[in-house]
Amino acid sequence: MKPLQPDTLIRNPIGTPIVASVVVPCEAKRLWDVVGSFDSFDTFIPSLSHTEMTGVGVGALRTKFFHDGHCVVEQLNSRDESAMYMTWTTLYNTLGVARLWAAMSVEALGAQCSKATWTLVGEPQETTQAEFEQFAQTFADSALENVRRMLG
Repeated sequence: MKPLQPDTLIRNPIGTPIVASVVVPCEAKRLWDVVGSFDSFDTFIPSLSHTEMTGVGVGALRTKFFHDGHCVVEQLNSRDESAMYMTWTTLYNTLGVARLWAAMSVEALGAQCSKATWTLVGEPQETTQAEFEQFAQTFADSALENVRRMLG
């Protein structure tokens, strides 16, 4: 028998990036405090009941619990406070998504104006790619619209 070799189920998804963005009339740091808080996406995504964290910083895991019973486990891949961006990967979910990578970033557009951009690349397990992309686009657009209403 051949010796066991390191292996993993984690790989980056292949697909067209889905990009949602919102311009908010507030300073970039204030916007980043909301969308850049990996542990509290439930503040702007109403379908989430709560989030539980395991660990802190890069490598930490968050489990997002949805009101409808679904859950998603994600790992923080990178984070830069001064550049205001972070990336994460879905490790497990009950939503029928095979692989998902995401990024959130904030840029200042002026002293009292900033833009949040949420980029997702995913591969569905139970729908077509087009259906998944439409769902993800609608979900991200809606979440960022909530942020605009909260801070606008």
